[in-house]
Amino acid sequence: MTNSDHDATDEGGLFSGILGTGDIIFMILACAAPMGVLAGIVPLAFAFGNGAGVPGTQLGMSIVMLLFAVGYVRIIPHVRNAGAFYAYIAASLNKEAGIAAAYTAVVAYICAAASVLGAMSYFAADLFAALTGIVTSWVVWAVLSVAVIAWLGYHRITMAAKVLIVALLLEVGLIAVIDILILWDRGWTGLDFSSFSPRAVFAPGLGIAVIYAINGCIGFEATAIYQEEAVNRAVTIPRATYGAVLVLGSFYVLSSWCLVLAVSPDKIKAVAGVDPGHLVANVAFCQLGQFGRDALNLLTISSLFAAALGFFNNISRYFFALSRDGLIPAPLGRVHRLHGSPYLACLLLALLLVIIMGFFALAGLDPLLSLATSLSSMGAVGLEILLTTTSLTIPLFFARRGEYSWGKTAAPLAAGLIIAAATWLSLANYPTLTGTTLPVINRLPLLFIAIAALGLGHGIYLRRMRPAAYARVGSSHVEG
Repeated sequence: MTNSDHDATDEGGLFSGILGTGDIIFMILACAAPMGVLAGIVPLAFAFGNGAGVPGTQLGMSIVMLLFAVGYVRIIPHVRNAGAFYAYIAASLNKEAGIAAAYTAVVAYICAAASVLGAMSYFAADLFAALTGIVTSWVVWAVLSVAVIAWLGYHRITMAAKVLIVALLLEVGLIAVIDILILWDRGWTGLDFSSFSPRAVFAPGLGIAVIYAINGCIGFEATAIYQEEAVNRAVTIPRATYGAVLVLGSFYVLSSWCLVLAVSPDKIKAVAGVDPGHLVANVAFCQLGQFGRDALNLLTISSLFAAALGFFNNISRYFFALSRDGLIPAPLGRVHRLHGSPYLACLLLALLLVIIMGFFALAGLDPLLSLATSLSSMGAVGLEILLTTTSLTIPLFFARRGEYSWGKTAAPLAAGLIIAAATWLSLANYPTLTGTTLPVINRLPLLFIAIAALGLGHGIYLRRMRPAAYARVGSSHVEG
């Protein structure tokens, strides 16, 4: 062991007291890529979902996420572990299920990070060619991005937080300006609230709209990953969790409604169906001219970069938690003495992302149509499975303690059932999410069965052959 690092399992782990509520909220919001969701996912919901009812659907799913958060923040004080989902499922159900959840979470987050990098690299190469006339391979931008993200992840997390704050403020600021201009143009008499009526919400295509709505909200649950680095975590993490849900939900509901107003409730489905990829850019052009379109294209790239950085931080801390609990090699649990980062986990993750990018490049696959669509859908389904399992097992955790209440029982149970239904819709409509009929891509979610089985098998092996290691699973820093 060098002087520049220390083993988290022996010497205390991640630096504590360095992230405030605002830092965590900004990192979570950046990871959710609100600009990317608004420009890429919401138009698809308009086109293939319930059209003008998308804002109302988004409002409903935001309420569901709040129900999940109610139970989520109640279990956080009892299990202090950077593994979040993994630790909570292990404590609520059993350690074997926790290990299965850990492997599922790592794969889902890596898929999400790789998909975002693929999309960002495609748009970066396209924008660079438009500005300079020089054609570059998307792989160049992917490798450069991984290098910068790894450098930020290697250093103190507050540095990454500052980068994410700037990126988020720019993208949200632009959308806010466009929203205000749309509302100003319509005036009080031109506001149409029909998007929130039952008739609009329950129009044909609701199932597809629910899928996109819940996928856009995914990411806020990562607040718990940073609890070991938070200032006064008992206060900071609940505030950050509720804050992230409320800000994300309000942003998507308001902005999607403004898009409906800009086009009109009667035409939004048809207009989005013709060219969903340029719907938001065209609205930006109408409100701000060519500057608005160019700024939106540039900030979409920065939004995707910020999301990749956020996922990178999430995954590296999952590696740290699993290493500390003895599930993966111990060196991945080492924390840099100066920066307080799981730096070896960061280096391994950077290597994995480069390998994934290289595989798609060598296979001659498109970074947007192949890499981004296939892996983003798989990552979303994996995270939906984890949200469902966590939400349904939280009441079990408190039931074993003899504690029953609306927040500890009813709210998480209701959220879990609704998210389970959304997960089923995602699987049933998976070709719609991927945009392809290729069986090899549409069967990717089946890998989660093998991944979960591997985790369960690992847990059974530890219980029978290594009971001391089994006892450590999910139990690091457990507090009553």
